Amino acid sequence: VQLQASGGGLVQAGGSLRLSCKFSRRTYGSYGMGWFRQAPGKEREFVAVINWSGDNTYYADFAKGRFTISRDNAKSTVDLQMNNLQPEDTAVYYCAADLSPITVHQPMAAGKGTQVTVSS
Repeated sequence: VQLQASGGGLVQAGGSLRLSCKFSRRTYGSYGMGWFRQAPGKEREFVAVINWSGDNTYYADFAKGRFTISRDNAKSTVDLQMNNLQPEDTAVYYCAADLSPITVHQPMAAGKGTQVTVSS
């Protein structure tokens, strides 16, 4: 498994979801890992990133205070806890390696996305 995301679904506004991504430790263990999203007809959008050791994170403004990215290198997983979801958060969410706001369109690698749908 290189990058495999899961945990998407349908939730009402104000609800929460937790996305999880399993990554290949051999390939991506020393890289920052993150999430980006893309809604239909919209540009790809950076969400959050966490460094290889898990002690440094960076969020898009819309994610600050609502989303939390975490990483467990022993399990080779990176999670995105999303709280207080709003309809505008509806998108396909992708896990990516070596992601940043600058590299959002060309990260090192990205897995298949998981759909998040927030109803009003």
